[in-house]
Amino acid sequence: MGVDESSLTEAEQALMETHGLTLGQIGFRRRLQASFRGMTKQEYAEDATECFLASGNCLFEVAAIDKRIKELPLKIAERMGGRLQVWYPPLPGKKYVVAVDPAGGGTEGDFAAAQVLDIETGLQCAELQAHLRPLEMAEESRKLAMEYNQGWLVIERNNHGAGVLAHLGGYAKVFHQNGAEGWLTTSSSRMRMLSVLGAALVEEPEIFSSERLLKECRGFVRLANGRTEAQVGSHDDCVLAMAIGLAAREQLRGKNC
Repeated sequence: MGVDESSLTEAEQALMETHGLTLGQIGFRRRLQASFRGMTKQEYAEDATECFLASGNCLFEVAAIDKRIKELPLKIAERMGGRLQVWYPPLPGKKYVVAVDPAGGGTEGDFAAAQVLDIETGLQCAELQAHLRPLEMAEESRKLAMEYNQGWLVIERNNHGAGVLAHLGGYAKVFHQNGAEGWLTTSSSRMRMLSVLGAALVEEPEIFSSERLLKECRGFVRLANGRTEAQVGSHDDCVLAMAIGLAAREQLRGKNC
C-alpha cells in the first residue's frame, strides 16, 4: 500500500525524521495498526518504553497517560536550556508548593527535579530537571519558591536532601514533617505517594502539563521483586518529585499556609 506524503500525520513525520523511515515503512505501520488496533503496542512495540508496557509492568494507567500527552498545554517559557519548563505563571493570591527530589549532581549521576504546584488545584505550573549539586538545587528551588508567591518548599530529606536543606539560607516556608525539616520518604509512604499520583493521572489528568513527566510515568514499572522504579536506562526523578508534591499538597491544602 503506497502512502501519499501529504497524508502523513505529525506523529508519522516525527517517526520518519527520528528513525529515517521510508513511506513504505509508514505504510506497513498503518497496516499493523489497522489489523491490531489497540493491541498494536503489545504485539509490535516501537520503543523500549512500549516493550515494558506490553508486559503489563507499568505501575500507572497507560491509557490515561497517553491520552493526556495528546492534550498538553503549550509552554510559556523555557529557561536553563530547557531544563526549567513553565506552563503557568504565579497568580496574585494563589498559594504554591515547590516539591524537590534532590540528587548528588554531576553529569553522570541522577537528575534532581522540582515540581511547582498550585496548592488549591494541584495544577502543575513549572518543572525543573537538571544535574545539580545540593547547593545549586537549593538556590534554584529557593528562586522558584520566591517567584511563586513565596511558596512552600518541600524537600525530600533522604540522602542528598539534607545537603539541600542545609543550603536554603533560612528560607521561611520550609515544610516540616514530625518536627523535622523536609519530607521523609519511607517504603510505606512511597507507595502511598505513588498511589496518589496514580489516582490523579486517571481522575484529574488535566492538572499535568509536562510531557517529560508523563513519559517518565510510562516507564515507571513494578519489578518481579515488587520494587517500583524507572525501567533500565530511564529516569524517575520527575515522577518522585510530583508524588512528593501531591502528597504534601494534601497536608497543606485547607490550612492557613
